[in-house]
Amino acid sequence: MKFRLLYTVLPALMLSACNSDRDYMHLHEPVEYVNPYIGNISHLLVPTFPNVHLPHSMLRMVPERGDFTSDRLNGLPLIVTNHREKSAFNLSLVQGDSAEFAPVTSYSYDNEEVKPYRYSVFLDEAGIGVRFAPSSQSAIYELEMKNEGPSYLTFNSRDGRLFAQGNSIKGYQNLDNGVKIYVFMETAQSPTGVFRIADGSTVPADSAEGHNACLALRYGKDVKTINLRYGVSFISEEQAERNLRREIKDYNLEAVAESARKIWNSTLGRIEVETGSDDDKALFYTSLYRMHERPVCLSENGRYFSASDGKVHDDGGQPFYTDDWIWDTYRAAHPMRVIIEPELELNILRSYLRMASQTDSLWMPTFPEITGDTRRMNSNHGVASIADAYAKGLKDFDIALAYEACRRGIENKTLAPWSGLPAGELDRFYKERGYIPALAPGETEYIPEVNSFEKRQPVAVTLGTAYDQWCLSQIAGFLGNRADSTRYAEASLNYRNIFNHDTKFFHPKDSAGRFIEPFDYRWPGGMGAREYYGENNGWIYRWDVPHNIPDLIELMGGADAFCAELDRMFNEPLGRAKFHFYSQLPDHTGNVGQFSMANEPSLHIPYLYNYAGRPWMTQKRIRTLLQQWFRNDLMGIPGDEDGGGMSAFVVFSMLGFYPVTPGLPEYQIGSPMFDRATIQLADGKKFEIIAENNSPTNKYIQNATLNGKPVDGTTLQHADLASGGRLVFSMGPEARKQ
Repeated sequence: MKFRLLYTVLPALMLSACNSDRDYMHLHEPVEYVNPYIGNISHLLVPTFPNVHLPHSMLRMVPERGDFTSDRLNGLPLIVTNHREKSAFNLSLVQGDSAEFAPVTSYSYDNEEVKPYRYSVFLDEAGIGVRFAPSSQSAIYELEMKNEGPSYLTFNSRDGRLFAQGNSIKGYQNLDNGVKIYVFMETAQSPTGVFRIADGSTVPADSAEGHNACLALRYGKDVKTINLRYGVSFISEEQAERNLRREIKDYNLEAVAESARKIWNSTLGRIEVETGSDDDKALFYTSLYRMHERPVCLSENGRYFSASDGKVHDDGGQPFYTDDWIWDTYRAAHPMRVIIEPELELNILRSYLRMASQTDSLWMPTFPEITGDTRRMNSNHGVASIADAYAKGLKDFDIALAYEACRRGIENKTLAPWSGLPAGELDRFYKERGYIPALAPGETEYIPEVNSFEKRQPVAVTLGTAYDQWCLSQIAGFLGNRADSTRYAEASLNYRNIFNHDTKFFHPKDSAGRFIEPFDYRWPGGMGAREYYGENNGWIYRWDVPHNIPDLIELMGGADAFCAELDRMFNEPLGRAKFHFYSQLPDHTGNVGQFSMANEPSLHIPYLYNYAGRPWMTQKRIRTLLQQWFRNDLMGIPGDEDGGGMSAFVVFSMLGFYPVTPGLPEYQIGSPMFDRATIQLADGKKFEIIAENNSPTNKYIQNATLNGKPVDGTTLQHADLASGGRLVFSMGPEARKQ
């Protein structure tokens, strides 16, 4: 037993040592600071996942297990088809004449190592060493067996069809909405037989179809290493093979991993940071890496499949992107791309206009996924990304088409959350009265467009739609359409219709115009507060007027009252035991008082002190929140990381500024965490941010200069950033309140 244990563990230890030597050579490259395990244990809901992929690539791989603490792997994955939720196909490898066969084999594992550009793990009881490296639409595995006996490589389509020929398997898997994903896989070693897996046994056959369609390739006992490569496609099996042969020419896994490493370094290197803390670099570059998982590029050698119409199209030289939860990402992920990857952002926005044009409704998407627009969450914030890009100078897209798609998405589609139905009675009420009505206590829902779980979310939808209409006003202004610009600017004030001047909160009203009473803003409206708000309580939505903060300050009673209420939010107790509070508001984690660092509607709130003449409080809050809730460890993210939405907040805030209002070409200054940060702009220019005397204690800005001239105020203009230059902060330990 002692000898067998030593024999099993040594290969993994040797592999780890080799990886360590290789990593040492590249120790100070940006990608080597990335820690995909940050946040892999969640505070309450969904953790992050250690994804292995190229930036925005169609092929994404993540180990399949219950969660990070699980000690079992469910086979070997091939591709994630929906961020954090779904994957397609599966590989398993079993050995021995008495092997047990299953559609997916559960493995005990150890010595796992994850980098963005490679993966390795040792399946300890099975005695199999696994290595993996990704390309954009293909990938490569190397499986090394330590035990004796013949090997069976099992390939599973969870719902589809597979066909084997020689050393290859091809086929497809059915996804949602009639979408199929195709695969072509081949091995360097020649199998001695092919079998269909049925009821735990093998049947000689070269095809399988249906639920858990499985084929197994048998290899002789003298085969100790299996090298396999595969390509994927949303177009056809033949295209999957072409994708593979275009990207991976042989079975050299190290070459594929090295190519992926260089791509990641080039991508992450668009922002260079200097600091004495490796943990800060790990947090920053991991956040930047998470921003590059989505959306994904579906263009396959000039063609792409779109679930919007179920057809294959020519991309015309402009790659097609999808899988983006815009409710989460419009706030900071899209604005960051405007700065560091403007052409990518343009292609993403062009893709969304293609999606809209491929439907009869011409509605701007809100939650575009590989299987179609799922219309999740509330509001129609794709309009914000259009307004933001155009306002910041990204104009190489059809702005007239964009305006019409955004306008129809807001006017013709119901405002009811999680619904893709046409506008109905709820929408007519909003147009006539300027707010979404809440159900009175005991009133039964009667609007057919309303989701039975997601409810009306009347305050969240009213506030979100007011902001969307402000964005429409901006776009209409870009087009010179004064009538629409004025009309939507007036509608953007609809948040006033639900402001309770007695409590200074946004308060749900019934259809008769009466505030719902009695009312507690801490835990209102059932699960997730959805009967009135959405995932967060009234304390969070109190600040959800990003397009008119000066007016919000006046509604609150002026700057002093505004700041006092901000302070009160950060100090207001939950009012219940944590298990009671989170049983109703599971998204409302990362609490500092009633503030939630864990959910996207909160991200701009710490910057609001700037607007009321208290920039030192923004500086204090940002540094404190980053220190409290974002760390280089397994629980280092306070809530759901929805495809870059929260990570983009970290990237911006560590650099020292944040886009409070997407649609305005400006940013609010916070507190830079790095001694120096250099942003490589697309035109070859650089924008440097220097923080003199920076330290965890010296968090307060004493003075600042932009290109040698004093900075007056807390606003950084996008034009100044995009022109390149140097922003210098002098930092100190005490707030400068002048």
